[in-house]
Amino acid sequence: MEHTRFVGLDIHKERISIAVAENGRSGSVEYLGEIANDPDAISKLCDRLGKSGKPLVFCYEAGPCGYGVHRQLTRLGHRCDVVAPSLIPKKPGDRVKTNRRDATMLARLHRAGELTPVWVPDADHEAMRDMIRLRSVVRQVVTRARQHLQGFLLRHGRKHERGTAWRMAFRRWLSTLAFEHPAQQIAFQDYVDAVMDAERRLQQVEGQILSLLPEWNQRPVVDALQAMRGIALINAVVLVAEVGDFTRFSNPRQLMAYFGLVPGERSSGETIRRCGITKTGNTHARRALVEGAWAYRMRPRIGRHKVDRIEALPKVVRDIGWKAQVRLCTRYRRLSARGKNANVVNVAIAREMVGFIWSIACTVQSTPKAA
Repeated sequence: MEHTRFVGLDIHKERISIAVAENGRSGSVEYLGEIANDPDAISKLCDRLGKSGKPLVFCYEAGPCGYGVHRQLTRLGHRCDVVAPSLIPKKPGDRVKTNRRDATMLARLHRAGELTPVWVPDADHEAMRDMIRLRSVVRQVVTRARQHLQGFLLRHGRKHERGTAWRMAFRRWLSTLAFEHPAQQIAFQDYVDAVMDAERRLQQVEGQILSLLPEWNQRPVVDALQAMRGIALINAVVLVAEVGDFTRFSNPRQLMAYFGLVPGERSSGETIRRCGITKTGNTHARRALVEGAWAYRMRPRIGRHKVDRIEALPKVVRDIGWKAQVRLCTRYRRLSARGKNANVVNVAIAREMVGFIWSIACTVQSTPKAA
């Protein structure tokens, strides 16, 4: 690394700003201008910078432009780090932001080793992650459509007195409703159709995820995570698609922080202030964990729907899943008995679930594959 040149890229939709930092604390940092954001321009940039014969190390912030530049630079034989934007050191008093300053800052900080790279998925893994995030969007559409319909019913005093909304009895009740004014009947029917269309779309997306799953190289991890109570097939796919390689975390506490489930703190001097969870991590995975944690309200047991699913799993994985049930169900009851808020208890259980999930995933991912 003695003669390495560090290249900072500030990537936007149409243009890329480039800065180069020479090796060493006293090495110069030069801004080289902008190029078009297309593969040909990037290849020419690599040829121009590589004429000096020194190794090139690129970096840019993770963002909406994806990992295409990373993959191209890697294919060309260069090292490229995609760095976490939220972990880039910033001066509190700096109030000027330009593309030039951003590229120069990236090059300088990369040379100093102050940037935190993110894990870059391969193309197949990114495709599955895109499907999972599509499902998340469609779920939001379903929720919003249901809220619109329920708001309409509330405005007109139509209340379903028995049972839980959106179960079969509630849907049958909807089919019996009628409104005097034709406009209101049309609006009601349109709200109902919007709910049905959104639910049908959600079923189609989930079906497509299931059809793609057998060919995914992370299928063994998805199967193994279902040994955990509260984690069914879709939630397992969400966790694996969002995390990827669990072995990159040296201990479960790092994974808990990645999910944003660790408590924040603002302490100074003799004053200690504890905050709620940081919520700085992966939103999709954290939601799946919190949803699954509610299952530990009950006593530990393996339901009928789980027996067939975990029968084929290795004994070590089944043992971890059962150990998690015994511990977390007991802890849920103890925290509740102490008068803790139900949501606080649930998040605490979700945080502890991460430790067992990390153990299962690392067991599977570190096992050598058969030739």
